Amino acid sequence: MRLHALAPAKINLFLHVGPVDAAGYHPLESLVAFADTGDAVSVEPADRLTLEVVGPFGEGLAGEDNLILRAVRALGKAAEIGEPPLRIVLDKRLPVAAGLGGGSSDAGAALRLAAKALSLEIDEAGLERIAGVVGADGPMCLRARTAWAGGRGEVLTDEPRLPSLPVVLLNPRLPSPTGAVYRAYDAGSTAQADRPAPPAGWSRSAVIDWLADQRNDLEAPALALTPGIGEALSAMAEAPGVRLTRMSGSGATVFGLFDTDADASKAADVLRLHHPDWWTAAGRLNP
Repeated sequence: MRLHALAPAKINLFLHVGPVDAAGYHPLESLVAFADTGDAVSVEPADRLTLEVVGPFGEGLAGEDNLILRAVRALGKAAEIGEPPLRIVLDKRLPVAAGLGGGSSDAGAALRLAAKALSLEIDEAGLERIAGVVGADGPMCLRARTAWAGGRGEVLTDEPRLPSLPVVLLNPRLPSPTGAVYRAYDAGSTAQADRPAPPAGWSRSAVIDWLADQRNDLEAPALALTPGIGEALSAMAEAPGVRLTRMSGSGATVFGLFDTDADASKAADVLRLHHPDWWTAAGRLNP
């Protein structure tokens, strides 16, 4: 039996980053939400482990360094079953190196499906430990639910109060590699990984107003490396009905928040009209 799951786009509603520590990591604070837009993953039993990647952004992603294979092999090691005999198909619908946590989200979805397909009795904490092999955001993307993230991104506190937020995602089809952005951040003046007090109210409008007082500390270095991100930010800021515009993660995707689904849909149509070569998706965060 083939199992299916959405690997949702991860959005950093804000991202406060501190200076690099002695171990080479950056402390951070973020409020992370997941969209109803993402990649599609399917898993089914097979004679051996294989990964097939299809979709508009799938070219060149089926190699041995794919995070899905890393996560599923770690699952087999933890369960002491060797390399899991599974056929995995990834329909890559999200841009790559886009600040959407796509690779980690793909790995989280595949990991959960693989455990189910193999009838493994591994609890949630065990799956989160395994998900950590793909990076600090592995457990976060396995959970795929709204959370405050601290530490290196692995200290998670669920936030059930966040309302569903109409959103438009916009990517100018330019890569923004995370490592290069962090190096540029380190070369400039760094901020502090401060966690703001939560909003006084959790209505959609109150949350958007509160987010306007926060920041993404990686936005300036990403813009310096990839000026096209600035064009995307300007285009989103000019979209009709937008309440908040920000870059997600290390870019190059930017997002806009809206009061209603109709407003988001209208803005996405306008952006597609004026920027037909860019990737645009309307939907909801925390759907």
